Amino acid sequence: MGIAERKEKQKLEIRKLILEASMKLFVEEGFENVSIRKIADLIEYSPTTVYLYFKDKDEIFYELHNIGFLLFQEMNKDLPAIEDPLARLHKMGGNYIHFGLANQEYYDLMFIQRAPMEALTQMKGPDCGWAAGDSAFENLKATLEECMEKGSISRTSLDVLAMTVWGMVHGWVSLAIRGRFEKMMPKEQILPMMLLSLDFMIDTIAAK
Repeated sequence: MGIAERKEKQKLEIRKLILEASMKLFVEEGFENVSIRKIADLIEYSPTTVYLYFKDKDEIFYELHNIGFLLFQEMNKDLPAIEDPLARLHKMGGNYIHFGLANQEYYDLMFIQRAPMEALTQMKGPDCGWAAGDSAFENLKATLEECMEKGSISRTSLDVLAMTVWGMVHGWVSLAIRGRFEKMMPKEQILPMMLLSLDFMIDTIAAK
């Protein structure tokens, strides 16, 4: 391995260290309590080194939010193989719920925390769009459109329907990861309740 290759490998390793330390601090202390200095102290580098890789804390959490979407995409990789769009919609919703409950910190960054979107507003060029989120939403819209074409769901405004479906499932996951449902029912009943709610919602919008 040449000098240039070693330097590039070292850069990638330091970048990975920064991201891992940031996520660790976020989980343990909460986003508001994470600072560049704390990240630097954890990886035993100077804050200046962290700033060589990331402009600020928001940019770090934007990158972590992208990692979350990659994990989410991996969970959904088998969806195209489901030919029945209504069955695919059920699976898509179930995957969303399972992902959110199993990856609460990533979900928080992907769909709740302001930091990734704040970093996004400051970006310029080809990376300035919310490609990860847009892709997930477009997949939902495409499945709903196919459901309407096949008569599984009555024809209506695609944008309104997609926003309604996403908003409802997001609401359930957000309430769950913020501990709200635990005040209403035993913890072991939360996931089954959410999945039953998903089935009820899809059955409600399905064409009779």
